[in-house]
Amino acid sequence: MQSTTDFKQLAVTGVQALHPYQPGKPIEELERELGISNILKLASNENPLGASPQAQAALTAALKTLELYPDGSGYQLKQAIAEKFGLHSDQITLGNGSNDVLELIARAFLDNQRAAVISEHAFAVYQIVTQAVGAELQIAKANPADHQTMPYGHNLANLAAKITDKTRVVFIANPNNPTGTWLSTTALHSFLQRVPSDVIVVLDEAYTEYVQEAEFPNALTWLDEFPNLIVTRTFSKIYGLAGLRVGYAVSNPVIADLLNRVRQPFNVNSLALAAAQAALADDAFLQHSVDTNAAGLVQWRAACEENGWEYIPTVGNFITVDMQRPAAPLYDALLREGVIVRPIGGYGLPQHLRITIGTTAQNTRCIEALKKVLAA
Repeated sequence: MQSTTDFKQLAVTGVQALHPYQPGKPIEELERELGISNILKLASNENPLGASPQAQAALTAALKTLELYPDGSGYQLKQAIAEKFGLHSDQITLGNGSNDVLELIARAFLDNQRAAVISEHAFAVYQIVTQAVGAELQIAKANPADHQTMPYGHNLANLAAKITDKTRVVFIANPNNPTGTWLSTTALHSFLQRVPSDVIVVLDEAYTEYVQEAEFPNALTWLDEFPNLIVTRTFSKIYGLAGLRVGYAVSNPVIADLLNRVRQPFNVNSLALAAAQAALADDAFLQHSVDTNAAGLVQWRAACEENGWEYIPTVGNFITVDMQRPAAPLYDALLREGVIVRPIGGYGLPQHLRITIGTTAQNTRCIEALKKVLAA
């Protein structure tokens, strides 16, 4: 059936201008396209160790009650998070992944009369949720490529300069995705002191559990000092539950109440709730994941130095390599080698590939594949 109606014009202005988020290529899609097997996916910063054994056991138990709606309040998981980090459960908002929480923040605090501030090379979802509600997006220039310590990282002075009377939200990822760069305790605390109290600062700490830098902040300890602060975290990365989609925000109780007003009922399913609670308690798996990632970072840095590959400093579970040429053809060549990484031209870095840190064997395979396609 054909229609003369221009349905795009029926959508709100912000949605008309949106470009959908492009996830990493799934293994199944590459299998269909190229007819190859034994594919290695290092594109989406997933945990190469899989999920916690305790989480998997909790999933099995939760399968017995699939006919029931989940606990819409997420009471038990919120209690577990609060106990783990010394919080109160009324500070916590659960989401269908931390992306869901970011959207809740935009819906609660942004509209077509307000603005959000982000950094250049910041996580794409900040722009998507801002534009979707019709808010103005202000992009602060990041550090230059030749910055001495943190190339392409957030420039806090530039972020502060973008804040105006219209600004209601500032989104900051620490560490940042896709660059891997980070902000120190001193620098970030000083920035928060400068932000007006009527501007919400969202600190996205999706990769915080991987960080081993001494001067890296734990923003959860600042919530009493900065009532305008929201910290978001996820179970998709180090906890290995990306397929279940569960994340959370921590804020002062008034902000949490506002976010829960726009949160969909039952936005986190019962399997995700059970697995996340179990994963949170599995300290041995968490430490094993940290150790594996630390060893992988050492391996990748050594490979970059040995082969003359430039890379952006990182403390996450990925490394972003400057290929010194357009990265898209190299990405395609790696696909034919059965290795999926992530080109990030959409983030203003067309010569870079972002590569998830895997196990020693996975890293070795990717490094050898990269050497092969570069030599071709």
